[in-house]
Amino acid sequence: MVKKLISIVFLTLYLVSTTELYQLLKIPVLVEHYFEHKALNPEMPLVAFLKTHYDHPAKDGDYGKDRKLPFIVHSNTLTLIFTLSSGFIFESKNNNFKESRSHKIPSKDEDFCYKGFAGSVWEPPKILFS
Repeated sequence: MVKKLISIVFLTLYLVSTTELYQLLKIPVLVEHYFEHKALNPEMPLVAFLKTHYDHPAKDGDYGKDRKLPFIVHSNTLTLIFTLSSGFIFESKNNNFKESRSHKIPSKDEDFCYKGFAGSVWEPPKILFS
């Protein structure tokens, strides 16, 4: 249970920091701003509010508040880049390697394999399964 909770927390933190998912945290600001507009104009439906702020945004008196709404201003997300310096050298100091020889043991007739089989690999199937 604890491992699952920790996994969910880390996944959430990762997604919020590396994607636009953090914009969903601004939804309370959107609701609050909608009610401010609703107080000024009780006839304004939600669709008209969204069109005003997202379809054709205008620089009006509350432009500063409009910029705080979700998905209006996009920022750079967290990007992690790992590089190795050009001076990276891996060197083994242990010289106790023994030389091993392998003897090739043929397990098939290589001449038949290359001459007879390789040419027929790309032929279409001759039997239809139904």
